[in-house]
Amino acid sequence: MTTSSSERGISLGMPELPAPAYPDDVRARLEADAREVIARYPDSRSALLPLLHLVQAEEGHVTRTGMRFCADVLGLTTAEVTAVATFYTMYRRRPSGDYQVGVCTNTLCAVMGGDAIFETLQEHLGVGNGETTDDGKVTLEHIECNAACDYAPVVMVNWEFFDNQTPASARRLVDDLRAGQPVQPTRGARLCTFKETARILAGFPDERPAAVEEGGSAGPASLVGLRLAKGETAPARVVHPRGGPQGEGQDRVHEPSPAEHLSSHDAPQETSASDPSHPAGPTAKEGE
Repeated sequence: MTTSSSERGISLGMPELPAPAYPDDVRARLEADAREVIARYPDSRSALLPLLHLVQAEEGHVTRTGMRFCADVLGLTTAEVTAVATFYTMYRRRPSGDYQVGVCTNTLCAVMGGDAIFETLQEHLGVGNGETTDDGKVTLEHIECNAACDYAPVVMVNWEFFDNQTPASARRLVDDLRAGQPVQPTRGARLCTFKETARILAGFPDERPAAVEEGGSAGPASLVGLRLAKGETAPARVVHPRGGPQGEGQDRVHEPSPAEHLSSHDAPQETSASDPSHPAGPTAKEGE
């Protein structure tokens, strides 16, 4: 005779504990928000992703209580909700910081300094990947490519861009976040907390001024290809190689105005053909 999983759990002395419930006032507020979200979709289960953002905005991560709530209002099983919540990395499964600081360490950002930035922040903050500082302010993590390679290396805070970073500028960034200092992303609207970001991702109005009014949108580095396609030319620019002779401030990042916001690799770098100290020499011909 076969037994169900719940019967097996009981026989082993491991019954599943029910998820704690939201307080009545919190649940009533979330139910009103959930009805607004669900009404956008012809099939209610399609609202699961934004509803997970909604409950994440409540507690800062997706709890068992939040998943139980989503299952109840959508008529799903907790297993179905859990399968989705554990698949996507944008849903946190444990308490995390007010600011998710993600360092891109994909190929281009890595070779431009992303690995060094990540190692520096681990040591500076005293945390590892996916861990949160003791004050609950900052969670540090690796992130995948965010399509900002023209401004590598890139750090993102709650999905807002901080371009052309260095270990020193990244340290200043997290120090300002922990100290409660105002921080303005390189592009986009002003920074908000992770809970506020989650509510925006759930589909509720973003009360911040438009990004183009605050931090601008795509900068010149993103538009170089378009200018070249139109036959336009840009004036020559000098970009100091990282680690080059820049003197006392070489580890500081230049903060360009929106009009001159350029990529760190818009200008040619020294190569073996132009750098006398690293000659490549002639290429040997076949048979020689």
